[in-house]
Amino acid sequence: MQRQDYNELSGVAASVLNSGILYMHNDAKNSPVVITNAKGEDLGKIVLEGVSTTNPEDISVGPGPESGKTYIYLADIGDNKHTRTTVAVYRFEEPVLSNPNAQTEIHISNAAKITLKYPSYAYNAETLLIDPVTKDLFIATKETAKSTLYKAAYPQSTSATIDLVSVLYMPFDLLTSGDVSVDGSAILLRNKSQIWYWKRSAGQSLAQALLIAPEMAPYAGNEYQGEGVGFAADGSGYYTNTEIRDYPGAVSNISFYKRKK
Repeated sequence: MQRQDYNELSGVAASVLNSGILYMHNDAKNSPVVITNAKGEDLGKIVLEGVSTTNPEDISVGPGPESGKTYIYLADIGDNKHTRTTVAVYRFEEPVLSNPNAQTEIHISNAAKITLKYPSYAYNAETLLIDPVTKDLFIATKETAKSTLYKAAYPQSTSATIDLVSVLYMPFDLLTSGDVSVDGSAILLRNKSQIWYWKRSAGQSLAQALLIAPEMAPYAGNEYQGEGVGFAADGSGYYTNTEIRDYPGAVSNISFYKRKK
């Protein structure tokens, strides 16, 4: 990354509207959305006006309420101390970028807040999945040797608190991110040391697809604290990134893995 002060990168999502653009964010309160590319160039930022985030942990690009448009979803779902009564996902229309550079600063004044509540307990989570087939929203908890997948069905209210519904228990340790391909046919989940990959058949729900044993996806183990994973917009592979705050002298980087099938 050109900007090494972005040392708590968490989440990576490929733009659908702007070829070659990637969105990331720092895992810190009120951090903007970082605009970059596969080279890690500083291409500006997106600022959500009037929004105060607590612990943003993942980011996705997918469909939303208006057909034919794509939206950015910023997941403020981190809760290391398990004290938050609700968490939130902020959704806003993906902007069209014209020759972005380090001075580019996009201000979003109409981000919709999707407020979410777990049924019985406060969980820490770092994984957001947006199903492009159904527009349903999913959060996977970050727990030792397990994870629960929670669902907020589309359409998600932006005026009332949504009670999340548990749809699947999974045996994955300390998940840090995930993504669904643009066409909905593939799913990724990751933690700091592994990446899992699923093919999804037509007609399968996302939870049904995740019931099948995954494949181990390529991962070089080259990250100090692997945080994000996101498919390329054209499905040709996936990107990963890392947090380096607690590793003096470490360099923040973006990796790309070409999809073989």
